[in-house]
Amino acid sequence: MKKKHRGLLPLPATDLEALKLRVSRLAENRPAVYRMLDPTGRVLYVGKAKKLRTRLLTYFRAAYPDDKAARILHAAGTIEWDYVPSEFAAYLGELRQIRRHRPPLNYSLNRTRRAAFIRVQGGPAPRISSGSTVGTPGELRCFGPFNAGPRVQEAVRTLNDLLGLRDCAPNMPIVYAGQMDLFNGPLAAACIRHELGFCSGPCAGFVTEMDYYKRVDKAIAFLDARAIAPIDRVIDRMQSAAEAAQFEQAARWREKFEMLEWLLAAVTRARANLDLLTFVYRDPGTFGDDRAYLIRRGLVRAMYPYPTTPIELDAFKAVVAEEMNQPEPGLESLAAQGMDEVLLIMSWFRQHPDAFRRTTRLTEWVH
Repeated sequence: MKKKHRGLLPLPATDLEALKLRVSRLAENRPAVYRMLDPTGRVLYVGKAKKLRTRLLTYFRAAYPDDKAARILHAAGTIEWDYVPSEFAAYLGELRQIRRHRPPLNYSLNRTRRAAFIRVQGGPAPRISSGSTVGTPGELRCFGPFNAGPRVQEAVRTLNDLLGLRDCAPNMPIVYAGQMDLFNGPLAAACIRHELGFCSGPCAGFVTEMDYYKRVDKAIAFLDARAIAPIDRVIDRMQSAAEAAQFEQAARWREKFEMLEWLLAAVTRARANLDLLTFVYRDPGTFGDDRAYLIRRGLVRAMYPYPTTPIELDAFKAVVAEEMNQPEPGLESLAAQGMDEVLLIMSWFRQHPDAFRRTTRLTEWVH
């Protein structure tokens, strides 16, 4: 039996004692965003700190190779940092620097958040589907964002099944009833959903164009929380099955009811969350250097030192008024890094509910 020899641990990329001395002498205990760079100058890791010196010194106490912090430090040639006014500014700065540098050792924020959206795509027979992208060509409406992607997909499938909407490929040829004289004989539905009663069959002339568009309108009204027609149908079927002692069938209809009930609550909550995240946020600086963040639908549109003098107040009012004259950011603005920023803003105010007390509606600033 051969004896296993333990391999030598790789040497750190720099003199750790000298780097620790530099950190302990130069870094201050204030909010900051820091970067770990390799000997070639490439950014390996970006982090945030409420107290920079305390945070950085923890890297030197970490055990190599078990701790991730120690592995990052061993790969780094130097450490850079930028001081920021507050912890909130550090959160936001970390996200934006990760998006800019794409450091290989950042795992969570370095990947694009795949929030789910519900899209109404146009064409001869509009489709309702879920996905992680918005603003695609031919898109009529969009709803979201949602965190539970698989559940959104299942809920959309339930909605399509109840209203008989197609979920086939966008380029599927469409033939409505009344257009059959263009063909020699009757057409067959392209999938089994029509035979199962889940699709009205716009691909084979089983539904008129007007009827199909009425079904699409019902779906949009439901997603807008203007009507609950699909839920009404589910309740009727569930009650009829229960009265006929068809309990398994009643249970299946109850599952559909619970899915639609969840979907209605989710779209309402998503719309309300974005609408609520529109205000000016006064962020108190650690050393009194407060900042004013103009946030609209979860996106930081502008940031200035908080105005205190009459001239500064007038200037900031003009900035707010100009922003209010711009079109309201739609969901297409939430692609890629915009979505990450919205989720970060949501998370910040969820974790710091007292921060809402330092928000002011845009109209109050202007008027």
